[in-house]
Amino acid sequence: MNLGGHRLHVHCTGKGRPTVVVENGFDEFSVDWVLVQSQVERFTRICTYDRAGYAWSDPGPRPRTFDQINLERSDALRRLGEKGPFVLVGHSFGGPVVRQFATAHRSELVGLVLVDTVHEDQRVPIQGKAVRLRASAAGKLIPVPRERLLIDDAPPSPRAPAAPASSVEPPLDRLPPDIQRLHLWAAAQPGRDAAADSEREWSVEYFALWASKPQDGALGNLPLIVLTRAAGGYGNDLDVPAAVLEDERRALQEKLVRLSGRGRQVVVGSGHDMHLEAPDTVARAIRSLVNDARRSHVLPED
Repeated sequence: MNLGGHRLHVHCTGKGRPTVVVENGFDEFSVDWVLVQSQVERFTRICTYDRAGYAWSDPGPRPRTFDQINLERSDALRRLGEKGPFVLVGHSFGGPVVRQFATAHRSELVGLVLVDTVHEDQRVPIQGKAVRLRASAAGKLIPVPRERLLIDDAPPSPRAPAAPASSVEPPLDRLPPDIQRLHLWAAAQPGRDAAADSEREWSVEYFALWASKPQDGALGNLPLIVLTRAAGGYGNDLDVPAAVLEDERRALQEKLVRLSGRGRQVVVGSGHDMHLEAPDTVARAIRSLVNDARRSHVLPED
């Protein structure tokens, strides 16, 4: 879909309302969701897409803030004629992106699924230390998003395309062979690094803003499902004991549930990539919110 200077790749299948839209994590592409999309398309419409700079999508305006990403996704869906309100699904980095959208555009959603999403106070391993995600925030003013490309938006000169790896690592090996090949091609494209670097740089500014004020109930009564992996998999190689990090992670996942008065948690016996390791569970969570929306008569007439 051409957004007036740059194109986003969007793949929609299935019929029915509400439409489900997936926001990917880092190092992840629309094709990686085929195991979930092939199930969801049986009971409603679902759209996966690639953020600007990823796979088939052109680099977009910079910086790559949550608001910029949300504007592009929304404009692409509108131009394609996809009608809301939507169920948004965010995995990993995609979780905070859709959380920001839900905060700013509550009326455009009938449900939100956070798939092993981080909380702003969660700590991650960085150079042998457990560092809070928001620790590197600089207090920068988040710019207003825009579709128009400027000369300054040109990303740094990318490296030459890398030769695709010969095979994927688990759990990507659960994908069909043709999809594995597409993932390897997408991962080798030269524009992704610049996009991801900008996304990381600006995500921490949102985390710091969220941490500065209470977040309980920030999403009102939006139906929310938080999918949490059973174990974080921390080792004792950091400056904070693994048991402490695990206790923090579980407590922070429960805080994500409290973003909405209608939030609930499902603990999943899988690793981080639930769309690959537990696609049935992810599809069931989506179906639950789709059914809730249909029963509550919140969907407008066509």
